[in-house]
Amino acid sequence: MADPQTEPDEIALRAAEVAADVTEAEDQQDRQRLTAALAKAASSGARAAGRGTRAARNRIGAARRGAGSGAGWLAGQVTAMAPRLRVRDQAALRAQFPGQSAEDIADALIDGASRASAAAGGAAGVWAVLPTLPAFPAEVAAETLVLVGIEIKLIAELHEAYGTPAPGNLPERMSAYVAAWAHRRGVFMIPGGVVLATGSPLARLLRRRLAARAGRSAFSLAPLLTGAAAGAYFNSRETRRLGQAVRRDLRRRALPGS
Repeated sequence: MADPQTEPDEIALRAAEVAADVTEAEDQQDRQRLTAALAKAASSGARAAGRGTRAARNRIGAARRGAGSGAGWLAGQVTAMAPRLRVRDQAALRAQFPGQSAEDIADALIDGASRASAAAGGAAGVWAVLPTLPAFPAEVAAETLVLVGIEIKLIAELHEAYGTPAPGNLPERMSAYVAAWAHRRGVFMIPGGVVLATGSPLARLLRRRLAARAGRSAFSLAPLLTGAAAGAYFNSRETRRLGQAVRRDLRRRALPGS
């Protein structure tokens, strides 16, 4: 019998599904529906935290303060989620984008991921206008996991598009892509390997990245829909920047002289 402490959290499993579905969804309403469903699941069972704008601001502050202390838990969820992400290999990408170059496919992947990240931010922010406020910290965790899942999937598929997948079996490859997410570089640029051992420099970097990402997710919880719009914008911009940074590394490796 498996040790229950080693089994991935249900939220991580659901986040992996949503991250893949929302990235590949063609309709904006479908993207928002998927991310909103996860936010609702994450907050179900939590007590209402108050009413009105002042209560919302208090919850935003609590979420930001809790981002650092919860980064270790988030890191565990990310490592549990990563091997369960649905990643399209090079053959699948070429079949989906027939006749297109690696550059064209990369453009499509980055555009799709940035739209998915925008939908994730907007869906979480909409909760802030409800008369009875849900548990924001749970939503911040859910949104952060989906966003990171979207970006790790993007990194993995960019490597596939350029014909430079990470070596090893599935867990090893996905561990490498988690490390690439933390380093904001292609897998081959990561120094010192990709071991995510507790206390390692990479593990500490991963926790810092996740704490910062959760802090930005908390901003999307501002009231009166301003947070939803801001969250969508910042998430989309961050994902696009990450995709372009990884792409530059892969382009230099796959297309010498570019």
